[in-house]
Amino acid sequence: MRAGTRLRGATVLAAAAVVAVSGCSTKAPESSGGGGGGSEGGDVTTDVGVEGTTIRLGVLTDFTGVFAALGTDITNGNTLYWEDNQVCDTYDVELEVQDTGYVPQTGVQLYSAMEPNVLAMQQTIGSPINTALAGDYESDSIVNFPSAWARTLTEIPGTGVLGATYDVEIANGYQYLFDQGLLQDGATVGHIYFEGEYGENGLAGSRAVAEARGLNLVEAQIKSTDQDMSAQVTQFAAEGVEAIVLTVAPGQTASVAAVAQSAGLDVPILGSNPVFAPGLLDGPSAQWLKDHLYVAAPFSSWAAQPELLEQYQAAYPGTTPSPGGIFGYAMGEVMNQVLDAACESGDLTREGVITAFNELTDVDTGGLIVPIDAFETGVSPSTQSFIVRPADVPGGAEVVQEAFEGELAADLAG
Repeated sequence: MRAGTRLRGATVLAAAAVVAVSGCSTKAPESSGGGGGGSEGGDVTTDVGVEGTTIRLGVLTDFTGVFAALGTDITNGNTLYWEDNQVCDTYDVELEVQDTGYVPQTGVQLYSAMEPNVLAMQQTIGSPINTALAGDYESDSIVNFPSAWARTLTEIPGTGVLGATYDVEIANGYQYLFDQGLLQDGATVGHIYFEGEYGENGLAGSRAVAEARGLNLVEAQIKSTDQDMSAQVTQFAAEGVEAIVLTVAPGQTASVAAVAQSAGLDVPILGSNPVFAPGLLDGPSAQWLKDHLYVAAPFSSWAAQPELLEQYQAAYPGTTPSPGGIFGYAMGEVMNQVLDAACESGDLTREGVITAFNELTDVDTGGLIVPIDAFETGVSPSTQSFIVRPADVPGGAEVVQEAFEGELAADLAG
C-alpha cells in the first residue's frame, strides 16, 4: 500500500542501526506473532521476526568498504520504501542495518547476531558475503535479496537476484557496443575483473561473447584491494585492445580512466553495474568517462524517475544519489510482493515466506528495475539490462538504452 509520504532527514551513516520505518496506521490483525516464539491466530501464522504488527528485516550493507557509496544509496532506498509502504495494509517494517565493510567474516558474525530477530533479509551486499552466508541462509529457511548479481547466488535457496546475472549483463553490454558500431567481430578486448564470484561471473560473459564473435580476450585478474590499474591498462595498450571491460568497483574504474586518458587510449569502456558511482564525475577524468564509459545495469536512472528523485532528495538533502537508490527502493517493492503473498496465504512464518518467494513470477516494479521472470535455481532471473552512461544529470547517469535482451542472453541465462 502506498501511504502518505514520511521521509527521513539524514543519510544512513551509522555502522550499526535499527531503522524504524512505517506507513499509515491500520487495525491490527486478529492474529499476532512474537519475535521468535511463534503464534497462530485466526488469519495469519507468524514466527521469527514478527512482533504484533511489526515485521523486522535484516540489512547487511557496505558503508565503509569498496562499495561504500553504493551501499549507502541502496540502504537509503530500502529505508525510503518502507517509510512509505506496509505489508498487507497492516504490518509496518523495521530494518536492522549493519555495516560489513565488504568483509565476509564480518558479515557472517553480524548475520549470526541479527538472525534470531529478522523474518527475512532485505539486502545483503556483495557476492563474497552472500556466498559466505549461503549455508546459513539455506538452513535458516530465510529469503534474501542480494545487492549482487553473481550466478552462484541463484543456487542459494530463497536468494533472489534482482536482475540479470553478471554474465548475462556483460553480454548485453557487448551487444550494445556491437549494435552501435563501437566494437567489431574479431576485435581484441581487455577485461579487468575481481577475483571471486563477481569478477569471474562477469568474465564468463566476456568469454561467451569472445567465442561467439571471435574476440581476442586479454584477461587481468585483480584483488578488490588493488587500486592502481597502470600495469593492466599498459598491457592492454600494448596488446592493441579496442575495448576495455570491467567487473570491478568505482575506485578501479577511476584508475583505469586516468591511465587510459594519460596514455591516449581512445576505446570504449564497458562495465558491470557496480563499476560506476556519481562521485567519479568529481574527478579529473570526468569528461573522459562521459565520453567512453558504458554500463550494463539492472536499474533505471534518476533522470527517468523524477518523482522518486524528489522523494529521495527530500529525505536525504545534500546527497548525490547513485542509481543504487533506485535499486534499493525496488528491492523493497519486490520484498513487499513476496510478503504480501505470504500474508494473503495466511502464513508469515519463514517457511511461508519461502513458499511465496518460490511461487513469485513476472515481477514488475514499474520500470525501476528490469522485469524479473522468476527465481529458479541456477537460472538468471532476467535476461534484460539497461545501458546507462555518465552524464551531468541527477545521479550522474542517464539511460541510453531501455531494458533489452541481447542475442546471447537467453542461452547464457540457463
